[in-house]
Formats: sequence, structure tokens, C-alpha cells
Amino acid sequence: MDLKLDHHSEDRLTIVEVEGEIDVYTAPRLRELLIDLVNKGNFHLLVNMEKVDFLDSTGLGVLVGGLKRVRAHDGSLELVCTQERILKIFRITGLTKVFGIYASVEEAKEAHGSDK
Repeated sequence: MDLKLDHHSEDRLTIVEVEGEIDVYTAPRLRELLIDLVNKGNFHLLVNMEKVDFLDSTGLGVLVGGLKRVRAHDGSLELVCTQERILKIFRITGLTKVFGIYASVEEAKEAHGSDK
């Protein structure tokens, strides 16, 4: 399976739509997109993972790397994910304490708006 990436901005939040598998072969594309967005001044990212079928350690590393990049600019990288098999990976690795994880884009936007 391939990886489809798209992004758009709403207010000060950049929403990254991810679909497919994030693995050792496809993760570099996500990494490049996150780096490009940060380089262009997008420091508040929301990665929608609702259509992600698979996530491996390489993909986790890309997300953590993206988080470090935005935090260097007092930014945020949060996730939308309700799939149990993906959430389990975040729980096992302890990354639920690192990332804000929301059930929907709307929920994340509301939370983002209320803390700014």
C-alpha cells in the first residue's frame, strides 16, 4: 500500500491528512512534508491518522522528530486517531504522554483554540 499525504491550513493550525501505511519505505515522505511545513513557518500541526492502516517504529520516529521541530518554535504536533491497533502502539511506547491525541479533527481544533 502507498502513502497519500495532503495538508491544508485552518486558522493557525495546519492539518496533515495521512492515508495508507507509514513504514520504513514511506515514512521519509512524511518526514519531508513535516520538515517543509515547519520551514515555511507552520508550527502548529495536526496529523490526521484516521486512514492510516499501519504504523511502524520508523513512522513513530518521524512523528517524534516532527514534534521536536515544532517545539523548537514553541509549536505543537498533535494527532487524530481512534483506531485501537494504532493507539496501542502509542500506549505501549508511552507516547500518549507526549502527543495530544484526539478522536476527531473538530475535537482537536476546539482544544487548540481553547488553549491559545
